[in-house]
Amino acid sequence: MTVLSVNLNKVALIRNSRDTTSPSPVEFAAIAVAAGAGGITVHPRPDQRHIRVSDCLALAGSADVEFNVEGNPFADPMASDRAGVSDYPGFMALVEATRPAQATLVPDGNAQLTSDHGFDLRKDGDRLAPIVAQLKDWGCRVSLFMDPEPEDMALAAAIGADRVELYTESYAVAFAAGDYAQVLDRFSQSAAAAHAAGLGVNAGHDLNLMNLPKFTIPDLLEVSIGHALTVDALRFGFAESIKRYIEALAARASQ
Repeated sequence: MTVLSVNLNKVALIRNSRDTTSPSPVEFAAIAVAAGAGGITVHPRPDQRHIRVSDCLALAGSADVEFNVEGNPFADPMASDRAGVSDYPGFMALVEATRPAQATLVPDGNAQLTSDHGFDLRKDGDRLAPIVAQLKDWGCRVSLFMDPEPEDMALAAAIGADRVELYTESYAVAFAAGDYAQVLDRFSQSAAAAHAAGLGVNAGHDLNLMNLPKFTIPDLLEVSIGHALTVDALRFGFAESIKRYIEALAARASQ
């Protein structure tokens, strides 16, 4: 069964819109786990626009399931501009402090609204290889955020990654347009190439209750979902939404 890892960024974003501690990412992590989620994901950015350093530290000590920290491994420290909010120490320093079960490396810049592309390992592979090795020395499983390009999967394995997370926006867009078979086949080919290279396969970005059951790529280990799940929580409630996503994953597996 594919693991649902619940991304708590938007829970933190709601909190940060006010000078308050509510809603608490730690509290909602506990709700997610009680509802059946198998993982908790956070993607802290240097400007701490949503998940903060303090959230990462608190979740690392409280999550009873896999804790996954995403981010750009090249991100430098950044001073906080909000009173009472710790400075961002840099991605690698934050991972060293929290020691998550999984570190997902994503090539996002500070100006990006959200992640919008995978790594170009022909350009960044040499820089990433020692970072991957360091993360594994800290006990983290390492996943690389990648576009669905079958020929690139062996490159991820060559620098020591354990998994890839396939960037699924192109699938979500094609699904919404009603013509997704060719795009889905590209993802299936990428998953097959990853498996052939000895990599596990995760996926994430814009997956939702409608398109997730049809995302039938082979041997999918984990999906990370935050934005769509938080929107659905406004309709159905947080715990109920998680249950519906687990049902959607079960429907995917049955096809």
